[in-house]
Amino acid sequence: MKKPAILTTALLVTYTLLLTACGGAQTNTATSSTNTATNTTTTSTSGAIPIGIAFAQTTNVALLGQEGFVGTKLAEKYFNDQGGINGTPIKLVTQDTGGDEAGAINAFQTLINKSKVVGIVGPTLSQQAFSADPIADRAKVPVIGASNTAKGIPEIGDYVARVSAGIDTVAPNSIKAALKQNPQIKKVAVFYAQNDAFNKSETEIFQKTVKDMGLEVVTVQKFQTSDTDFQSQVTNALNLKPDLALVSGLAVDGGNLVKQLRELGYKGVIVGGNGFNTSNIFSICKASCDGILVAQAYSPESPGAINKAFYKTYLDQYQKVPAQLSAQSFTAVQVYVEALKALDQKTKINTIPLEQLRIELNKQLLTGKYNTPLGEISFTPTGDVVQKEFYVSQIKMDPNGTSGKFTLIK
Repeated sequence: MKKPAILTTALLVTYTLLLTACGGAQTNTATSSTNTATNTTTTSTSGAIPIGIAFAQTTNVALLGQEGFVGTKLAEKYFNDQGGINGTPIKLVTQDTGGDEAGAINAFQTLINKSKVVGIVGPTLSQQAFSADPIADRAKVPVIGASNTAKGIPEIGDYVARVSAGIDTVAPNSIKAALKQNPQIKKVAVFYAQNDAFNKSETEIFQKTVKDMGLEVVTVQKFQTSDTDFQSQVTNALNLKPDLALVSGLAVDGGNLVKQLRELGYKGVIVGGNGFNTSNIFSICKASCDGILVAQAYSPESPGAINKAFYKTYLDQYQKVPAQLSAQSFTAVQVYVEALKALDQKTKINTIPLEQLRIELNKQLLTGKYNTPLGEISFTPTGDVVQKEFYVSQIKMDPNGTSGKFTLIK
């Protein structure tokens, strides 16, 4: 059993209750039937099985959230074409979390209490997960994070898992790759978004890795995810003549910071954090994106039939290589589908009361092994993903600077 973390204050609890009382955001609810006499909800015998999707569709976080939605929609079609849950289709019920904690809380409340989903994929940010996941945990609704990599996410509670590998496992690989490219690196400038839990967690790993490798952190520059002007931070760093710049931010702020680094004359190596794992960053830093190193938990070149199918479907539909978050969100839906199938083979899930189904689903998904676009994965007893393969890619921009790709470093 996990030891749930106490991550919300009394004020937050009060706020979430107010959101519930006010009804939250509107959504398309999946079919369900409620026995009002016994207050027992069961999944519909004829309707699709609802799985909640909580990603950002608005704010500056939408560049990541939209890729999450893409992956889940591809998974919905793929698995329904294969027969769904032993003949019963799944239905994704989506909610926009926006870019803050309140948006994620509202989305979770709506999915749990109105849409009656069996489980949730999301939210987009670790910062949001620390506020919204405890709500699902208290309601005994499974949550699978597809992009939550900060320390402590699986420990939030018994009903919280993730398919996004922790940043302490992934991040050091990109710094090692930078040193292979340039063994002369000695001085390192660190930049990070101080208002985001993931980026604060990631920069700690970056800085520890740098020190463990005998390199010198010459400066640590902080910014906000909402910032657009980084001239002060960049100028302060460049005065110290760093050989390597480590940037922990989201796509918009991180991309703009990289652009200003190059515009102000920095010619050294740049390592971007997990927030750079999206092709949407190309339109932000454009030609300045060229050469950025990014550690990844997904590679389009990974072997396996399901990754080949995922890659081809994504490429055919969007005319570009799949992004990491799309692969991870596809994987999260896959875990639910396979766990539901396993449960249904034991007892028809449309006969199980919803509250009990959620509990049994959580138990089942944690014990399974899954061949996914990420490769073979499983879960630790606390819900953290166990994954074998990780990668480092370098962004290669086209000569016009308007499009590019992640090139795997062998």
